[in-house]
Amino acid sequence: MSTDLPSSLMREGFGVLASVGGPFVLALLVVGLLVGLLQAATQINDPAVGFLPKLVTGVLMAYFTGPWILERLSHYLAAAFRGMSGQM
Repeated sequence: MSTDLPSSLMREGFGVLASVGGPFVLALLVVGLLVGLLQAATQINDPAVGFLPKLVTGVLMAYFTGPWILERLSHYLAAAFRGMSGQM
C-alpha cells in the first residue's frame, strides 16, 4: 500500500459520490422548484402536495438509475481493494 493511496481513494470516492448523487439532487431540485411555483401560484400550502412529488421522483430515480449506481460503486470498491492489496 503506497502512501498516496488513501488520498487518491478519497478523491475518487468524492468523484463517484458526485456522479452518483448528482442526478438525484438535480431531479429533486427541479421537482421541488416546480412544486414550489405551483404552490405559490395556487396558494395550496399542504405539506403532502410538496412531499409526494419529491417522493415519487426519488423512487423513480432510484428505480431507473439503480443498476448504473451499483455498477459505479462496485467498480470503485473493486479498484479500492485492488489498490489496497498492491495490484493497482
